Amino acid sequence: MSVAVGNSSTAPDRPLRSRLVLAILLTCQLMIILDVTVMNVALPAIRADLGFSAVGLSWVLDAYTLAFGGLLLLGGRLGDLCGRRRMFLVGVGIFTVASLLGGAALAPGWLLAARAAQGVGAALAGPNALALLTTLFTEPKERMRALALYSGMAGAGFAIGLIVGGALTEWFGWRAGLLINVPLGGAAVLAALRYLPDVPRRPARPDLPGAVLATTGVGALVYGFISAAAHGWRDTATDLALVAGVLLLVAFLVVERRAAQPLLPLGLFADRNRAVAYFNIVVGYMGSMSMFFFLTLYLQDVHHMSALATGVAFLPTAVLMFAMMRLVPRLLPRFGPKPVTMAGSASMVAGMVVLTQLTTGTPYFPMVFAAAVLMGVGVGLALMPLSVIIMTDVPAEVAGAAGGAMQTAQQTGTALGLAILVSVFGTGARGVAGPAEHALVAGVTAAFAAAAVMAAMTFAGASAFRRTEPRI
Repeated sequence: MSVAVGNSSTAPDRPLRSRLVLAILLTCQLMIILDVTVMNVALPAIRADLGFSAVGLSWVLDAYTLAFGGLLLLGGRLGDLCGRRRMFLVGVGIFTVASLLGGAALAPGWLLAARAAQGVGAALAGPNALALLTTLFTEPKERMRALALYSGMAGAGFAIGLIVGGALTEWFGWRAGLLINVPLGGAAVLAALRYLPDVPRRPARPDLPGAVLATTGVGALVYGFISAAAHGWRDTATDLALVAGVLLLVAFLVVERRAAQPLLPLGLFADRNRAVAYFNIVVGYMGSMSMFFFLTLYLQDVHHMSALATGVAFLPTAVLMFAMMRLVPRLLPRFGPKPVTMAGSASMVAGMVVLTQLTTGTPYFPMVFAAAVLMGVGVGLALMPLSVIIMTDVPAEVAGAAGGAMQTAQQTGTALGLAILVSVFGTGARGVAGPAEHALVAGVTAAFAAAAVMAAMTFAGASAFRRTEPRI
């Protein structure tokens, strides 16, 4: 594995340093993703301990999502302009300290402030970790492998987070889900200070108008989707946030076309494969990540599984996603992105269709297990190659912006998908007679049917990829 590092007589040999660099960056990605699902599992315990209201409890997740999604573009571009290693260290440091403060929270406001600070740290660390990985791993095959591993952490991290979150919450309490980030983040910072090299940066004036418009626009849009999931699409605050978000982002695009040093270089979308990959990230995350939410709801409320047992139920998905991490770097050079992602999208659709057949009496094996297998293969093949397609051949000076845009697409897609599917769930459950479980199953299966349509959109997008293999 080739990594662009400086020479040092005391440094480990180059292959070992390469593995250490990769481990540091993957630890950051896993820590950020785990935090989302670990907290999701811990919500009932947090409510009981700190006395959250039902509305306030949702902000344990939303405060993080809003800060993270709203600041990703800015975080990635700051790395391009101010140094990616520096921004990565600052981001991981903020995330780690905020996790410590959150784990010590004694009141709802304290915890929400810590969660927002975690989102700020993640927005700085995430896109710069991806940009560092892209620019430090210079050998084509090893870069593709590293990008596949990084992307795989995003998908598998959701499944692993359910297992880890369930175990930590049941055995040690909800605070452990936050405090586990302290040793992980501390170790990542110490290792990065010693082994993580920086890359040359291009000093330039920050695009302040673009930064303000992007941060407020994406933030308003994410807030609108969060509000739609909680209050519906006809809520006044929801509508105002969505309209404001769209208008601010349109203004952002106008400013970026004229900016000398844009926050988001629009030339990133000139390549057809890269533009399609961004589209597939949005629609892919709309359907696939929402699957974890609704299947968790089904397993816990219909089958009355514990948090830990629910997490273990997702183990086939996590294992197969990790298997796809090793397979994707071999398939892409041989077949190119089109057949690989189309096969993955077809598997995702099949998994969602299986889940539309759930009833109150459906056992875990074979139907739910089969769906978990299909989704593990599907998400791995359909979504993991997208980071390789996006980051391959990106000029070094805009790698942070490209990574920030990719992770913004992930966050926006997840928030939009959940908002839409929660509305579908409510419509499907409304008016169903009989026990509450019957209404829940009707809503869940309706949501899975809509998610299958979203997965089919990734198939349509994948069909637009050029047949040529990714340029590496």
